[in-house]
Amino acid sequence: MMNAVRDDGPGRYALTNTEEGHVWGVCADVHGLFEQPPRGTYELFDWVPAGPEPRDWVGSRVWIVPEDSSADAWLLEDVVCLGRSPRGDGLVLTGLDEYYGPPEGHRAPARLHDEYRWLGSCREFARVLPAEAAPRSLVLRGLAPGDGLRRALANGTRRALDLGEAWLEIRDDRGELLTDRLLRPVVRSWGPSSRGTDLVDLELGGQLFQPVPEYARPVWGRWFAGPPDGLNAWAGLGSRERGVWLDLVRERGCRRRYETGPAGHTYEMDGRYVTDEPGLFLALGEAVNGPGGYFGGCLEALWDCLRGGFGCTAPATLVWRGADTAQERLSRRLSAEGEPWDLVAGVLDVLAAGGVRVTTVER
Repeated sequence: MMNAVRDDGPGRYALTNTEEGHVWGVCADVHGLFEQPPRGTYELFDWVPAGPEPRDWVGSRVWIVPEDSSADAWLLEDVVCLGRSPRGDGLVLTGLDEYYGPPEGHRAPARLHDEYRWLGSCREFARVLPAEAAPRSLVLRGLAPGDGLRRALANGTRRALDLGEAWLEIRDDRGELLTDRLLRPVVRSWGPSSRGTDLVDLELGGQLFQPVPEYARPVWGRWFAGPPDGLNAWAGLGSRERGVWLDLVRERGCRRRYETGPAGHTYEMDGRYVTDEPGLFLALGEAVNGPGGYFGGCLEALWDCLRGGFGCTAPATLVWRGADTAQERLSRRLSAEGEPWDLVAGVLDVLAAGGVRVTTVER
């Protein structure tokens, strides 16, 4: 069943031709935007836990580190434990692996960690081949078609119904661009819409972006109302929802033009809720650029922001209040390969190299 995000406004979503810039059409309702993305299933034979047995949701990022040091670690995202395998000596996990999945047919000993602690080890880490997924579609309900789309539908040929490369642009209640998704849509079907005269319901197939996870829906809903008007609106979210919030902040932040702050300015960072990596960069972004502000989403992006164009001019001072929260949670992390590293120290080093003096204040 496809899910929808609805809005009473006439043009939350716009399908735009990337080459010519014209709009294929606009609508307020899209089905198929929020779904569970395709997930891989993995069986860990002869599983030996390093602590409490993983249950239900395991973590946003889980690294599989082969015992053979000649192979790189692999990343699974949004990992869920399905329990013990039918034989009882293994563990079954499911997760997203479109970035760094294991080589096809790989079976070898490995250890697993969630970037905070080792979870355990197994004799073999093997992928269970999934059933072939049904073709995905997006349905744009009540679409007001542009002239180009009207001509394509009237023509009706396979070539005319291949819309080429296009952006699905998604706007907030104020009409400002919130996010977008690149796709190569092909019209599968269309017909008159019950939502109004001259409107159509348009079903798209072809090469579509991965669906947005269901857990992102409330976060998007909050941002549809516009950027937050106060600090720490993200503080009550879990880590993966904070990651969604940070993605929206990053996209908006990289599109904005920032007024250059004066050199020598002092910024204050509220560190009370910095219990994970997304929270650290959300708090830092708001310290520099106010509610919903962006100032990096990883160490590399932080360094890019410090080079100019994102509101802070060095030299500057950052007063990090409640820094001990992050030091307790983020100073004993594990790298992809399982080596200890200190995220807080890494952030402090980058800020210092960029000309920002940091004063830490405990709770």
